[in-house]
Amino acid sequence: FIPCRDFLPRGSGIVTRRPLILQLIFSKTEYAEFLHCKSKKFTDFDEVRQEIEAETDRVTGTNKGISPVPINLRVYSPHVLNLTLIDLPGITKVPVGDQPQDIEYQIKDMILQFISRESSLILAVTPANMDLANSDALKMAKEVDPQGLRTIGVITKLDLMDEGTDARDVLENKLLPLRRGYIGVVNRSQKDIDGKKDIRAALAAERKFFLSHPAYRHMADRMGTPHLQKVLNQQLTNHIRETLPSLRSKLQSQLLSLEKEVEEYKNFRPDDPTRKTKALLQMVQQFGVDFEKRIEGSGDQVDTLELSGGARINRIFHERFPFELVKMEFDEKDLRREISYAIKNIHGVRQVGERRGGGSGSPTGLFTPDMAFEAIVKKQIVKLKEPSLKCVDLVVSELATVIKKCAEKLGSYPRLREETERIVTTHIREREGKTKDQVSRRHLRRWPREPGEKPLAVLPLPSPTRDPDAPSRGGGAVAPVSPSLSPVSR
Repeated sequence: FIPCRDFLPRGSGIVTRRPLILQLIFSKTEYAEFLHCKSKKFTDFDEVRQEIEAETDRVTGTNKGISPVPINLRVYSPHVLNLTLIDLPGITKVPVGDQPQDIEYQIKDMILQFISRESSLILAVTPANMDLANSDALKMAKEVDPQGLRTIGVITKLDLMDEGTDARDVLENKLLPLRRGYIGVVNRSQKDIDGKKDIRAALAAERKFFLSHPAYRHMADRMGTPHLQKVLNQQLTNHIRETLPSLRSKLQSQLLSLEKEVEEYKNFRPDDPTRKTKALLQMVQQFGVDFEKRIEGSGDQVDTLELSGGARINRIFHERFPFELVKMEFDEKDLRREISYAIKNIHGVRQVGERRGGGSGSPTGLFTPDMAFEAIVKKQIVKLKEPSLKCVDLVVSELATVIKKCAEKLGSYPRLREETERIVTTHIREREGKTKDQVSRRHLRRWPREPGEKPLAVLPLPSPTRDPDAPSRGGGAVAPVSPSLSPVSR
């Protein structure tokens, strides 16, 4: 784009280690300036290259480190078009020097931040001596532009291909088609750069290569760096024309939103009590919404480290509580003996199975008498009191944690936060007392059978399960199996 200037660093390995945002601005005079040193104008472009290298080393160090913090450079010249280019690091798979072990993923994330924007065009640069199907640049471009609407393929190193091979099918857009096609270029080699080969001479050599090569001769007018200049200018103009309506609509929407907000603040008075009341209500309502979301599991942020809120309460009811029930001691022999004593005590001097109206029945009887059944069942139900109260304590503890997390957004107002936590916690403690009282009364009350209901000798307990709080690996304790008696049918 600047036919007589050479200022971008070149070399072996990874040279571009920070994004370079290059703004080309048409001007009558020629100079460059950096955003990090605005007061200085560079007229010597060798100094521009040195400043890019120095600024890169200042942030990333001198041992091949990388950084997503961009360098902003503006070049004013009568030889350029108004255009913004972003030079991004090449994809590195094996870390060297001070580069992190996840260098590949860091660079990919950095690149995706820029190419994901719908308003940008993507120059996917691929060397010709590499299989196009393995091109990382084209692969990443396809991730954000699957239809190839914003991607322009640039094929380099055409002069370094093995003898007898060429990239004709690629450049004719037959192999991996892109809507905007491919353009081949021949850049200067490192030897040419070290030998200070002039850019004009390099462009002439590039032109000669395409005109003399039998595979590219017929498309020479559509190849080379000068043609890439024209295509980028044209494509960018067309792209702006295509995206301008949606951009205008988006800006108008933002403008209306801002105007509405400005209108609200025209008559703003900091001491207006109605505003304070409104702000207070909004914060309290938001606290309630956050609390509900944490319990219902529809929050915006998902904790990936541990269970919390509604998920933890669900685990308490479906895993912890059944486990506590299974842990209860149970002796079948003692239970059978108690059942036998209860039945005999109910009958008194009468023989078990004897009919009240006279006559004799079965010597053992087919059914458990109501009073005996209720006495045994009530005794067993009382054992559920302690696990039930423990379950209540666990739920209340988790609710208290949820309250504290939801109140974090009120951190700018310590007194409001303190009062909100106090009021909500007090309400939960009141409900805790009523819940425990209800649990205790329910375990002590009489449990009559409905007419026609089949009596059970004992309530079946849940099957054994692993301790929910035990580690998921290793020898987690398993509660002993509790035997249960089958229902007796009428």
